[in-house]
Amino acid sequence: MFKAKILLIGPNESGKTVLANFLSDTTETVGGEYSPTQGVRFESCWPALMKDSNGVVIVFNPDVPSHLKEIETWHSMFISSQGLQDSQCLLIAHHKPGSGAEEGRLPLASHLSRLALIHSNLEEEPEDVRQAFRRYLGNVVNTLSESREREEMSIIT
Repeated sequence: MFKAKILLIGPNESGKTVLANFLSDTTETVGGEYSPTQGVRFESCWPALMKDSNGVVIVFNPDVPSHLKEIETWHSMFISSQGLQDSQCLLIAHHKPGSGAEEGRLPLASHLSRLALIHSNLEEEPEDVRQAFRRYLGNVVNTLSESREREEMSIIT
């Protein structure tokens, strides 16, 4: 059995906590009053968080124009610097309840457009989000399995 460390990161007020709670079956309630999580806001802590991570999920609100630029920084700090494969990364464009936003093509930088992208709307399509995230986890586990097999073969030969 594999254990995987997946980082869920992104700009303030992007929906990270709501998604984490939903995907972990911690809560099924969506919406309500915003209560900011006291996350790690200091870059000096980032190397400790990144250590031994197997995947990164960047959550952002596509309705906030500054988030599209911010996710480039998150990608650089947490994905590029660790040399993670595209299959180990996921973008979640989280649409807040009542935003009325349409899913569509987003103006992502070229290095971000190579990553898998999920449009998340927990009011309308919660199970689609859950299934897409499970597929992503399957990709991460496959990558870990292949890496372990290569390592074992290099030891044998």
